[in-house]
Amino acid sequence: MGRSLKKGPYVDERLFRRVEKLRQTGRREALKTWSRDCTIVPEFVGYTFKVHNGKVFNDVFVTEDMVGHKLGEFSFTRIFRGHTNKKEGIKGGEKTETPAAG
Repeated sequence: MGRSLKKGPYVDERLFRRVEKLRQTGRREALKTWSRDCTIVPEFVGYTFKVHNGKVFNDVFVTEDMVGHKLGEFSFTRIFRGHTNKKEGIKGGEKTETPAAG
């Protein structure tokens, strides 16, 4: 269930103030944050955030397509290594060909 429209999007007030301060100075440095639940607003476009994933900070460069999403959606917390091949999962491994007697 999403957030009520009456309440509006959740934007971390401290992070928003830091972006506004960077905008006034004209600098483009990365902002380190643990606020994965912060909604991306149009004011964040063009800035880089270092979003914590529980272990390290991942760089997230905000584009226009990301507006309305959460910062945490772009900093993955789990590593997907792919599904195992069914043939490799069976004991004994792959079959080896025996030379034909001849």
